[in-house]
Amino acid sequence: MTATPEELHKLNDLLKDFRFAMLTTRATDGTLTAHPLSVQESEFDGDLWFIVGRNAPAVQHVQVDPMVGVSFSSNSSWLSLAGSAEVVDDAAKLTQLWNSAVDAWFPNGPEDPNVTLLRVNALSGEYWDSPGGRVATIAAFVKQKVTGEKFEADNEKFDL
Repeated sequence: MTATPEELHKLNDLLKDFRFAMLTTRATDGTLTAHPLSVQESEFDGDLWFIVGRNAPAVQHVQVDPMVGVSFSSNSSWLSLAGSAEVVDDAAKLTQLWNSAVDAWFPNGPEDPNVTLLRVNALSGEYWDSPGGRVATIAAFVKQKVTGEKFEADNEKFDL
């Protein structure tokens, strides 16, 4: 199923809650490895952008196998995306995405030759969202344990 405009709107709303992601790549020996990365854009158009070290294992992995998974989690929402990743050398885009938080990891700035971009083109995904935030999620869990009623949350799978 291709994502509807409503699902894309929901996806954008969810992404605003996430600061960090876990990018899962496949190493050359076939093992899966998850890499913590900071989300660089909050408006989702099908691509996710990450600022990474040029020699990072994630970069090495996607150059061999570009298929990746990206997962996000907050107190009341979870999102999983699958897609294809590529290293992008684009100085203008790197400068556009640069922020003070990135300086902590790359103190030489966006001109550092050891810094590059990783773009993930999301192809499909699934989200779970518990409306009402953390308190509502806790209350729903307690209700489920006491009454046995199924935990209610928004859940949708989609293709992009």
